[in-house]
Amino acid sequence: MGFGWQELLIILVIVALIFGTKKLRAIGSDLGGAVKGFKDSVSDAKEDGKRENQVISETTDAENQEKETEK
Repeated sequence: MGFGWQELLIILVIVALIFGTKKLRAIGSDLGGAVKGFKDSVSDAKEDGKRENQVISETTDAENQEKETEK
């Protein structure tokens, strides 16, 4: 049991009457900017994690090679 298109249309009209179209446009723009910023932050964090894992694996490989040469 969910909302049909008629219910959503009624809700949209009520929201437009309460806030006005200019305010809704500003809210939508602000929300879009926030979502874009969040996505950028998530992708940056993933890249940082990949770089960190690469550095760790390179360090581990170098340490393993040093141990093998000592033997």
